[in-house]
Amino acid sequence: MKNRALIQARKKKGYTQERLAELLGCKKSTVSNWENGHSTPSLTDAFRVAELLESDVNDLFSGLKVQETYTNQPTAREVG
Repeated sequence: MKNRALIQARKKKGYTQERLAELLGCKKSTVSNWENGHSTPSLTDAFRVAELLESDVNDLFSGLKVQETYTNQPTAREVG
């Protein structure tokens, strides 16, 4: 499902996906994947996006599970 809040916040700031990606130090495809619901940002990236877009992280990513770590190891909450 598309992340319309993220798309709107990015456009409100006048950023293209490419420009936001540059500011974050990632690829344009990463931002596109976040916006199109193909992936979610790490917790750190979610806060960086919110800061750059001058938006509340909860408004941008509410209802989405952001990645807590960069590993494939299950967290305590996922295990049990």
